[in-house]
Amino acid sequence: MSDTVFEDGVNSKEQPSEWRVYSVSEITREIKLHLENQFPGLWIEGEISNLKRHASGHLYFSLKDQDAQIACVMWRGRNASLRFQPQDGMKILALGDVTLYERQGKYQLDVAVLRPSGVGDLQMAFEALKKKLAAEGLFDANRKRPIPVFPERIGVVTSSTGAALQDIVSVTRRRFPSVQLILRPVKVQGPGAAEDIAEAIREFNAFRRVDVLIVGRGGGSMEDLWAFNEETVARAVSASGIPVISAVGHEIDFSICDFVADLRAPTPSAAAELAVPDRNELAQTLAAWKNQMARSLLERVRRPMDRIRVFQRSYAFRRPRDMIRERKLELDDLFRRCETLVDRKIQGFKADQNKHLEKLKALNPEAVLQRGYSITTRMRDGKVVNGCDDLSVDESVRIRFFRGSVKSRIETIESG
Repeated sequence: MSDTVFEDGVNSKEQPSEWRVYSVSEITREIKLHLENQFPGLWIEGEISNLKRHASGHLYFSLKDQDAQIACVMWRGRNASLRFQPQDGMKILALGDVTLYERQGKYQLDVAVLRPSGVGDLQMAFEALKKKLAAEGLFDANRKRPIPVFPERIGVVTSSTGAALQDIVSVTRRRFPSVQLILRPVKVQGPGAAEDIAEAIREFNAFRRVDVLIVGRGGGSMEDLWAFNEETVARAVSASGIPVISAVGHEIDFSICDFVADLRAPTPSAAAELAVPDRNELAQTLAAWKNQMARSLLERVRRPMDRIRVFQRSYAFRRPRDMIRERKLELDDLFRRCETLVDRKIQGFKADQNKHLEKLKALNPEAVLQRGYSITTRMRDGKVVNGCDDLSVDESVRIRFFRGSVKSRIETIESG
């Protein structure tokens, strides 16, 4: 029988003891020594991307050009003396050693010195478009429109799967649950994202039945947020007949969309807070107004009562008993009239307060459900059913009660 030869040319009868077998740690250490000895202390020029400052103070980022990128780290003890703030898109010169992180088998640049070299391509494009649109007046404060105080419907232009949408939903439900959110899901990064966002803004303007738009997404690198720096998005926001709140990225991030929008929010959560009032604060304001009016009324009553007391102590009231008796009757009548006036005013204020409280309760959809009503929505699109004309036979619907919901299928439709 002939010896078996594997595809890689190794003879099956050769003993493993004749080979040099490396452990993963050994070969990684060999590569580390060779790599670090081959590339000590070199300067690299590139554009910063995915910059992150760890809680420990260390800086982690990538240096890239149009064809490649390299991971970098700059320890806290070195970056503490930097005289500038590194930012995504910034072109820099980095002096460091190429090292290998053995645990992950990845190489990186251990940066010792960081110097600005220029502005990256994205940053240059950002500044150029910003300058162009500013010259056209798209950033002018006098074209900014006020955000409605009590919106009934809010249009949301963001990803349907991102955390930004969940933050907006959570905040609006907590602050003003009667408001209706209408989502137009869009791509928020990558090819076609800017066009999708601009088209969503135009669709909402054609729809028209929303009071304000929230346009944005969560944080990310400059590349991740770039769709909101495109001219097509800026033009769509500028042309919108509906006031726009821009909520792109985190608090430190600024986009072209932020400058053009009617209001800039530092985060999606903050955008929701700016779009709707807080019902608890409204209730407190009403209570404060009530107390203020009550104090004002009591003050108006106290002044004539003080004058009455002065009259009681005057010389005229020490005259003969019949005059005293006459004046006392007049005073009693005046006092009763004052008490009646005060009671009427207070009852009037209480009635107004109860009306406002009932209106607030009526706005709460949970209260309507608790009274035995239900909300029926179509399963195919989630639209609320307002009448039998919205349904067809064999169509599936969801019926929501105060406690739970059920799915049902339409067997017959009776109109009239």
